[in-house]
Amino acid sequence: MTDIHIDQGDLTAYAVDAIVNAANNDLTLGGGLAGAIRRAAGDELRAECDRHGSIAVGEAAITGAGKLPAGYVIHQASMRLGGRTTAEALRSSTQAVLALAEQNGVRTLAFPATGTGIAGFDIRRCAEIMLHEVLEHVRGETTLTDVYFVLHSERDYRTFHEVYESLGL
Repeated sequence: MTDIHIDQGDLTAYAVDAIVNAANNDLTLGGGLAGAIRRAAGDELRAECDRHGSIAVGEAAITGAGKLPAGYVIHQASMRLGGRTTAEALRSSTQAVLALAEQNGVRTLAFPATGTGIAGFDIRRCAEIMLHEVLEHVRGETTLTDVYFVLHSERDYRTFHEVYESLGL
């Protein structure tokens, strides 16, 4: 059984096996959440992302976490640099994150509201897609014991909480 948690807070402070970075497909840690993760993790993470190189939109990549309290950062590429997130890119990149989590024995995972910052995706639609994909995933065999959705703003927290409650869980 996997517990789902909806929290308001700072994703970079979560001591979990892996946090998820709302990334562009070049793994450039520029602004928004990616910039906050880069600042908290230090130069080691940026260098590892540079070595890894680009991935396709809709995919994910895993790196170490530098100075973060998490063990890994899973970079969820829901957009191109300077681009917008689409529903399909969010869905497939969420699935890719979950697959990488399984492949790496991740038990505790913390997601942001991917694509809702500079990529401009609607927060309610984000919550619907991400919660659906996570719930579908944890219905099967999984290493995950806890999945956190860590939302920066009160509005985003309320929206994710409302969507989660509407699912009747």
